[in-house]
Amino acid sequence: MTRTVERPAAGGVFAPLRRFQEGIGLLVIFAVIVVVMSRLSPFFLTPGNLLNLLLASSTISMIAVFTTMLMIGGGLDLSVGAVAALTGIVIAEYQATLGIWGAAGLGIVAALLMGLLNGVMVTYVRINPFITTLATMSLARGIAFVLADGLTVPVYEESFAWLGEGLVLGIPVPVIVSAALFILVWITLRYTTYGRAMYAMGGNAEASRLAGLRIARYRLMAYILSGFSAGFAGVFLTSRLYAAAPQAATGLELSVIAAVVLGGTSLAGGKGTILGTLFGVLILGTLNNLSLIHISEPTRLLSISYAVFCLK
Repeated sequence: MTRTVERPAAGGVFAPLRRFQEGIGLLVIFAVIVVVMSRLSPFFLTPGNLLNLLLASSTISMIAVFTTMLMIGGGLDLSVGAVAALTGIVIAEYQATLGIWGAAGLGIVAALLMGLLNGVMVTYVRINPFITTLATMSLARGIAFVLADGLTVPVYEESFAWLGEGLVLGIPVPVIVSAALFILVWITLRYTTYGRAMYAMGGNAEASRLAGLRIARYRLMAYILSGFSAGFAGVFLTSRLYAAAPQAATGLELSVIAAVVLGGTSLAGGKGTILGTLFGVLILGTLNNLSLIHISEPTRLLSISYAVFCLK
């Protein structure tokens, strides 16, 4: 009788090693950027600038953690920037009627409904995620402009402003919240059935369906969470700016996707880590900090593109 020896799946044995190498690559790139920036500007490594860098990156961070989970599952959401702006406008328009916290709750509900709309259209109507979320982006932005008549609306209440500018042990509240979200999603992806299902769906959706995974339910939940993250970030952004504008957060979705992809998450799904996204956010935030040394916008974009090229 001939004995059959099963060979391990391609990349199965070396997959952890490759993930480790990718993490090291991100760490090296981030370290090089920090060293170069500290050499070019004496202000870069000051505590105040580092906290400002983390604070400026907090809006992207709050959305990127859930976008990572969505993209691992094979999804995409281009509407997060517009949904964040819509959340701010809802807060501004209903603060007098519902109170600031009631309006904030209503804004998050509006964001959840946008996420639900995306999920239903992608999962059940089966429209391409790019087309669906692009349409939702226009819809959310349009509603925001109509509600605000195209104007910037002031939003200020002392307890609400604390969300954006408050400190806990000297650390800005948005930075602490972002760190908590990173930990929460890391635990979800690593230790829960839902997290493992997202990897399986992104790797092979049909095989996952045949294995008994509820693909539609998991994917719908991922889009709802993406909408929630945009609304949540919109609340903090409005608190920081003391105002809401229908044109706010324009291009935010591209920064979020850039940070997630820079962190190693595949656009095709099935691959990615929350730690990689953390490094992606930090690298992107550091490159955005190039204004300290008076580097132009085209040069900054070239630097980001080069960092992505080095990783790939």
